[in-house]
Amino acid sequence: MEVVVQHLSCSFGSKTAVEDVTLTVPSGTITALLGPSGCGKTTILRSVAGLNTPRDGTIRFNDRIVFSREQSINVPPERRDLGMIFQDFALWPHMRVADNVGFPLRVRHAPKADIRTKVMTALEMVHLEHEAHRYPHQLSGGQQQRVAVARAIVSEPQLLLLDEPLSSLDAGLREEMRQELVRLIKRLRITAIHVTHDHVEALSMASQMIVLNEGRIEQVGEPVDIYSRPTNLFVAKFLGVVNVMTGTVEKLDDDVVRVSGPGWTVIGKSHGVLNGSGHALIRPTSMRILGADEISEGNDLTVRVIEGAYHGDRWQYEVDGGRDARVKIFSDIPLALGSELRLCFPADACRVIPVAETVTS
Repeated sequence: MEVVVQHLSCSFGSKTAVEDVTLTVPSGTITALLGPSGCGKTTILRSVAGLNTPRDGTIRFNDRIVFSREQSINVPPERRDLGMIFQDFALWPHMRVADNVGFPLRVRHAPKADIRTKVMTALEMVHLEHEAHRYPHQLSGGQQQRVAVARAIVSEPQLLLLDEPLSSLDAGLREEMRQELVRLIKRLRITAIHVTHDHVEALSMASQMIVLNEGRIEQVGEPVDIYSRPTNLFVAKFLGVVNVMTGTVEKLDDDVVRVSGPGWTVIGKSHGVLNGSGHALIRPTSMRILGADEISEGNDLTVRVIEGAYHGDRWQYEVDGGRDARVKIFSDIPLALGSELRLCFPADACRVIPVAETVTS
């Protein structure tokens, strides 16, 4: 099922939550709506589900309009052929697992024999067929989440909506469930929209990411493109640690520019028109520490180690390469504070954007 949202605007009292948002979720894909709290991602999801009534706009499932302010169309949630997984799982505590999973089918007045068959099929998909007789409080958090997933897919929907369903799980279980959800969605060949504020979750699960801020779309694209080619500082910083070096820009070639500051110079790739100054964006994962006699094949930056922290699988250090050139680096080995290093990174890994502007990817 393809989902098309056009010129969607939503308000709650005098507060505007979403303003003129247009997006497309291709059929059979997982699209992540990513952004901080209050950015409008859950409002968009609930509007697609029919749980919110937008102030304006149109929502279409394939060729079927499910909401149109102009045409006075607002199809109720139970007739939109979708399943939804909530952040708090929303399981009925007085119902056994099988009854929780079968609830959407009973609401639709499905035959009892069909309900039993479909409930067990859904529970087998999430590996809970032996827990059908238990109550939610007798299950672990991960098992409760699986029950919520089974309930969402039992009616064989064409669209699955996920409202931060992994946020209440511990780190290890969250990673495991991410993988299981992706496998299940692909197995069922359905379209999914996943709301999250966790950029790692979005990057690892989605085939398309939509980054939102203050009710508007900042950037749309494939995860690898948005991560490596952010259009502005907000997107760059929200998707993980990024180094920002601000200086004067000089064009060298079609898309190659030099960015210079007091005591430092880097070469990067620009995809926007730059006038005077710009931000050079480099991920720490693109930076490598050079050996004493090693020759750099890209940017070569001399820095001094200022401070560091141990993160378990690596050390993260802040280093000083001059004014407006303090950057973070990752290292597999401990480094002495105050020591001098040479860093290298390719021009392709340095994304240069105009100051206080966005560019077209």
